Amino acid sequence: MTTELLDTPVTGTLALDLRGLRKSFGTVRAVDGLDLAVRPGEVVAFLGPNGAGKTTTIDMLLGLAEPDEGTVQVLGLEPTSAIAAGRVSAVMQSGGLLKDLTVAETIELTASFFRGTRSPKEVMERAGIADIADRRVGKCSGGQQQRLRFALALLPDPDVIVLDEPTTGMDVEGRRDFWNALRADAARGRTIIFATHYLEEADAYADRIVLVSHGRIVADGSAAQVKSLTSGRVVSASFAGPLDEAALRALPGVQDVEVRRERVIIRTTDSDAVARHLLTATDATDLEIAARGLEDAFLALTTDHAESTGSIA
Repeated sequence: MTTELLDTPVTGTLALDLRGLRKSFGTVRAVDGLDLAVRPGEVVAFLGPNGAGKTTTIDMLLGLAEPDEGTVQVLGLEPTSAIAAGRVSAVMQSGGLLKDLTVAETIELTASFFRGTRSPKEVMERAGIADIADRRVGKCSGGQQQRLRFALALLPDPDVIVLDEPTTGMDVEGRRDFWNALRADAARGRTIIFATHYLEEADAYADRIVLVSHGRIVADGSAAQVKSLTSGRVVSASFAGPLDEAALRALPGVQDVEVRRERVIIRTTDSDAVARHLLTATDATDLEIAARGLEDAFLALTTDHAESTGSIA
């Protein structure tokens, strides 16, 4: 079941226009009737569990794979035409770097492939790697190599950037700086679509979240809208002595009970009943009641009991 949340009419040329996409690998249906319209300037998080069809969809919108059915347009063009014109760039998880070149040599070599680009110095500064320009790529950390891929993607000054797990290997500060730079680019009108396993990144930086499961979109809207699809609250408390999990699970509205060392986390549609029980029938302390987060919505909307015929990213 697809949960549509965005109802603003689509006008003008779309940054991305995917209609009726289907792609199979043998008996495995990786993408199953996917429709997605992205407006210029949007920052879209493309989320889903392993095997949901995210990477296969990204491959099709980059022209790396042909759909079995459906159409893909990027800025009103076929993907290969948009990429050849330098209007689309991608930052992938791995590959594409020559380890014996320096960071600066890598950028200068890539710039030579285009008719016109931003200056190597400018893109290195935008990506936060100007201070390692003379370092050989093979000596760079995983996070620094991802920043280098981002700098390469910025060279043709694209209208659309597609990122597949862009902050893999980055530390917390590096991830924050990376997203601040990306948001600044989006503020200038660049369209950004990214796949990530870091749900807090999607929550903090995306204008819009698209959840995919079994090759179909199951939710599409702002982080707040997607979170609202999951009813109930999260009740958590600390405890010192033995905890009767069975009694907690038997309370009205309780959906899940999780014990993390000396703290219990309860997802429920009746937070009052759970709080009352914890305060009157247990030695629980430091009780907190919070709204469901994006992780709860992700799990609720993408987990089911359907039989799987295989796993395609």
